[in-house]
Amino acid sequence: MSNNCGILYVSYDGMTDNLGQSQVIPYLKGLSAKGFAIHIISCEKKDAFDRRKSFISKLLEKNNIVWHPIPYTAKPPVFSTLYDMHKIQNLAAKLVANPLNNIRLLHCRSYISAHVGAYCKKKFGIPWIFDMRGFWADERVDGGIWNTSKWLYRWVYNYFKNVEKEFITKSDYIISLTQNGANEIRSWKTYQTNSVPIAVIPCCADMQLFTYQEKKSQTLRKTLHISDNNFVLSYLGSFGTWYMTDEMFDFFKVLYEKNNDAIFLCITPDSKDWLESMAMRKDIPRSSLRVVKANREDVPSYVSLSDWSMFFIKPVYSKKASSPTKMGELLAVGVPLVCNAGVGDVDEIMSHCPQGFVVEKFSINEYEHIANQILTLPKADRKSLRAVAEDYYSLEKGVEIYENVYQSVLSQYATTE
Repeated sequence: MSNNCGILYVSYDGMTDNLGQSQVIPYLKGLSAKGFAIHIISCEKKDAFDRRKSFISKLLEKNNIVWHPIPYTAKPPVFSTLYDMHKIQNLAAKLVANPLNNIRLLHCRSYISAHVGAYCKKKFGIPWIFDMRGFWADERVDGGIWNTSKWLYRWVYNYFKNVEKEFITKSDYIISLTQNGANEIRSWKTYQTNSVPIAVIPCCADMQLFTYQEKKSQTLRKTLHISDNNFVLSYLGSFGTWYMTDEMFDFFKVLYEKNNDAIFLCITPDSKDWLESMAMRKDIPRSSLRVVKANREDVPSYVSLSDWSMFFIKPVYSKKASSPTKMGELLAVGVPLVCNAGVGDVDEIMSHCPQGFVVEKFSINEYEHIANQILTLPKADRKSLRAVAEDYYSLEKGVEIYENVYQSVLSQYATTE
């Protein structure tokens, strides 16, 4: 069934963005290796596209993946998204209509792309997978991106909540990032009218890429002026939106007051000036902060500098369906975590970690208790932490589930043709 079977993967996220490189391309490489003929439509932001176009093009070509990038439109809000959606839809229809591509299935990442899947199913009778990636409309509100006190955003939110009902009842398969999210969907009355099968695939980690890099990290120590005496607490990824930046800096301040050799290593695309101003506002000296930007292939080397890592995410409704990409990657390198409860399947996964702490109240007393523990505990049990990552976040397992979903949908349609 898979040989020469065309799959059109539709993404509003760019392949030159970090997210595309971590949470799209690795899966599609694996599926291409299994014999599927993969096409990708993606919206590319200009700066990232100019910087990484050549690298990504060669990577995809090497893996027999055909890439159809289109420019991302930034402004004006809402209308730019509608314009991009129109462009994606027209390109998808063109690719599906071309018999040489043999497109048999659409794999649609998140809600913007889901419109394309619903459209192509009506126009061509082609099945599609709703890879929902969380409760997107609710995330936009919870993250303060859509202010529903304003009529435009209130209308947009209501629109997407309405089409969400269509997506979960008229798609051919649903992918949820978390078991918690899947259980929530199954509780919805709309879902129960037409129970589309749901598979759970978290934000997996490439276990071959994310390994402990002792030799490279030693070189980076010299570059970043980090000595063996420094205790390194890291943060991986962007700050803001759903990530609780103030609370994370508060935690590091407590840690620093207990150990003045502590370093807060921020591996992030965010502004160094902004993070330094945040540190100064918290009375944290600049000398204890390191801010670095890293291409995906270099991230494991920087992560390997960590004694511990941390992330705090707003424990809001939409985060039931959230799978923090950084969690699997950090555990794969063998880095113990300080994180918070109430996000996706994080609590369940942390219960299986031999080391790690889950914050419940975001209080100074709680921070002090955890800081005392992580400063006195033995070195990280990297092997056991990596084993947890392999159980929950294995890319190979994720690819295998996707393959089974593809085969299930394709087989169903083959019997009805």
